[in-house]
Amino acid sequence: MNEDSPIVFIVDDDPSICSSLTRLISSIGLQAKSFTSAQEFLQHERPKGPCCLVLDIRLPGLSGLDLQDYLNSLPYNIPIIFITGCGNIPMSVRAIKHGAMNFLEKPFEDQALLDAVQNAIEQHKQARQKEAEIFEIQQRIESLTSREREVFALVVTGMLNKQIAAELGTSEKTIKVHRARIMNKMKAESIAELVRMAGKVNL
Repeated sequence: MNEDSPIVFIVDDDPSICSSLTRLISSIGLQAKSFTSAQEFLQHERPKGPCCLVLDIRLPGLSGLDLQDYLNSLPYNIPIIFITGCGNIPMSVRAIKHGAMNFLEKPFEDQALLDAVQNAIEQHKQARQKEAEIFEIQQRIESLTSREREVFALVVTGMLNKQIAAELGTSEKTIKVHRARIMNKMKAESIAELVRMAGKVNL
């Protein structure tokens, strides 16, 4: 598999569970890699492609919940599916509130885990696509001059050229030139598309 293929990480201190879950996930064509501690997982390089983490709550050393908190402090986002043989409602509520996608109690149905994994992978794909799109828009904005950024910010509010010209103390003709350059640099086909781009980066 190439480096952009989806991968499922498994962290459980029981080697037999790691092996069985690896076989199960591999059976549907997904790459799986297991670890018996949170520390071991943290030493592994983060993948470039979409992924998710099947994580036992009770682990030696750093617990599953502790690992979740640590991962939440990083800019790198990974969907987490918790599994546990001794779960309780407060524990599951805490995990979900902190962003876990699912919470499965052992023994669980194989299909329940596979469904959760596939949903998590799909969500991570969509999140990564959104991040890539936002990054691309930000790169385009950075290519604008400072004056073009000023005009851009006013254009997306719905102001007319003559209103922008009055606001910035310049001519309407000059604003038309800036506007054309902005549309070209932002690769926008319409003002509506430009407005959508601005919304995606909270401009």
